[in-house]
Amino acid sequence: MPAKERIVLPALEAEVSHEAEVVVVGGGASGIAAAMAAARSGADTLLIEQRGFLGGMGTVSLVPAFCPFTDKEKPVVRGIGLELLQAMKRQGSGAYRRLNGEKLDWVPIDAEVLKRVYDEAVLGSGARLLLHTGVSRVLTDASGERIEGLVIHNKSGTSFVRCAQVIDATGDADIAALAGAPFQKGGEDGELQPGTMCYLLANANLNRFRAYLQESGDGWQIPKAVSQAQDRGDLPPGRREVSGFAWVTESVVGVNFGHIFGIDGTRAEDLTRGAVEGRRLAEVQLKFLQRCVPGFEEAHLVATGEQIGIRETRRIVGDYVLTQDDFMERRSFPDDIARNSYFIDIHMATSRSKMQVRHLPPGESHGVPYRSMLPLGLSNVWVPGRAASCDRVVQGSLRVMPNCFAMGQAAGTAAALAAEGGLDSRAVNTEALQRRLVADGAWLGEALLAKFGGPKG
Repeated sequence: MPAKERIVLPALEAEVSHEAEVVVVGGGASGIAAAMAAARSGADTLLIEQRGFLGGMGTVSLVPAFCPFTDKEKPVVRGIGLELLQAMKRQGSGAYRRLNGEKLDWVPIDAEVLKRVYDEAVLGSGARLLLHTGVSRVLTDASGERIEGLVIHNKSGTSFVRCAQVIDATGDADIAALAGAPFQKGGEDGELQPGTMCYLLANANLNRFRAYLQESGDGWQIPKAVSQAQDRGDLPPGRREVSGFAWVTESVVGVNFGHIFGIDGTRAEDLTRGAVEGRRLAEVQLKFLQRCVPGFEEAHLVATGEQIGIRETRRIVGDYVLTQDDFMERRSFPDDIARNSYFIDIHMATSRSKMQVRHLPPGESHGVPYRSMLPLGLSNVWVPGRAASCDRVVQGSLRVMPNCFAMGQAAGTAAALAAEGGLDSRAVNTEALQRRLVADGAWLGEALLAKFGGPKG
């Protein structure tokens, strides 16, 4: 491929529009928890989000349900993440609460309620919020290791945000990559998990659907109906079941169904193709559901995701790379800042390959070390969430929203401690961080709960 033409842009002069001790970039699960934790810990905190609302994949892409918060015996993700989940359930409609009020695993997302919950929680924590804003450049000090500020662009123009600590919660390690931190992407051949265009249906009928499942013997993910439709050519090849139905009420359901292959979520061209193909595929799937699955005869497509759902892009290379062996051996670390029990869930990169799924036994989890959020070569940056430092197998487990909440809370608390003490990220005392996290309701395992005497339950 020939090299693309390059031009030199003129020097940029920009006003300093904002200053903060902690700047969080990205308003998904990890960024929300990071901003709340930093602000609650006393740091002057600014959260920057490119869209007009918070929530990341759960609102932007209409991912229909939260992955499990428990290890099938007890909540593993607690603290801010569990607080936000419970707030969404409390503020949901009576119909939503009747159907979903007691759940902690696979809780359907009511996106419009969740947007308001996130607004109220972030602003209520004392953090400032700047929506409709993207980051185009980072400025580092002479060493290249410390970010001194970010160049942002929005309707107000191009300006500069000065900061002491930065949390890259973009999910794609955008800020770390802009600053020159090393990263990995996808598998050995560059393959990436596919994207999915999720959507919301109204005028469905849960009772009829349940009756169909009982009468037909088809499972909740309707593998028989999907396989038969694929064999007839009514659905494209790929995963032979629906990834998930999440019933918000007895007539409104979120759907996670099918794949768009070859999507790199760090490329605008790929996101464009994913959006167009995803909307087209949603129509094909809806016609299949209406024709073949009782309970969906009169279903009406209310909304597709603003963006196709993305499962993986960049992973930073951090001070520690969490591995498949760490997951399978359920290892703990001296600097644990979260626990993870979600199964390894790697979706196939092509329609001809197979998914990889590996579960831990009920009641079991592994630790997530603080070092996995620290990108090599940067001294005041944390990367929680989907882009944390791990191998590709573990990323297939660590990437889900409950884990992002837990890592985000740890990153925000650490950044506040660093700002308070004038420290870099690696000088934060991890025992002090763990003590603060446990006091704030996070669960880091029974040993640390006993050591620090945190809240029970």
